[in-house]
Amino acid sequence: MQHLALIEKTQSLIAAGDIVGAESALVELADREGDGALMEVLEQLPPKDVLAVIREYDNSRASIINLMLTPEQFARAVVIEKQYRDLTRSHLRGMMNSIIFRDGADPLAFINAIGDLEGGAEALADYFEEKWSRVEAFARTGTFDTVEDDGVMLSEDDLRANAYASARLDQDEVADSDWMQLAWLLRYENPDLFIEMLLVLRAKARAFELGLDEEDLAEDDGKFETSDTDRGKATPAAIDPDEESAI
Repeated sequence: MQHLALIEKTQSLIAAGDIVGAESALVELADREGDGALMEVLEQLPPKDVLAVIREYDNSRASIINLMLTPEQFARAVVIEKQYRDLTRSHLRGMMNSIIFRDGADPLAFINAIGDLEGGAEALADYFEEKWSRVEAFARTGTFDTVEDDGVMLSEDDLRANAYASARLDQDEVADSDWMQLAWLLRYENPDLFIEMLLVLRAKARAFELGLDEEDLAEDDGKFETSDTDRGKATPAAIDPDEESAI
């Protein structure tokens, strides 16, 4: 296998907690052998190791690794980020914004790749967790202004009936390379995934209101069921059985 020694070195550094050293080893490879070599190594690294590097984003500098990741590689990493149990979601939001909205990227390619994996809608719900009320307002009114929302959530049937309504906001008005732009792209470019994400987000909000862990909610008789759609069913995330313990 090409670059086997570098892959083993990178994994050892990550296991030891030296994320900076692991990233430096990958950057040195790109400097020495070119971007193609880096892309080959990233393809061979397990998603958990790719995640360990990219979640330590730094807004002050561009990362060659973030620039080289394909939508599929990124999606496989994103869907296992929850294993870090970062309640602030700051790492998740930071790396998603920095990669999905990187210069020259097609945000929809990344969104679709995430949605195609089991756990993708949940990862997106985690991303929007702190903005739940404003995302609900957006689903109901087409704007993020909660003042216009009367507090009544649309049913799943109404969400689907409203899925292809004309946009009240142009994408240029919310092009912040952040949560508003991502919500706009989801609702108007991938409405099925937007609805699935929102139903998961509601379940999370309900768990919080009841003082339950999300795992406990699944056992609650009054649980909030998410829709049984095709998205996230066909392509399980590429996770080795021992990856959770590694994280």
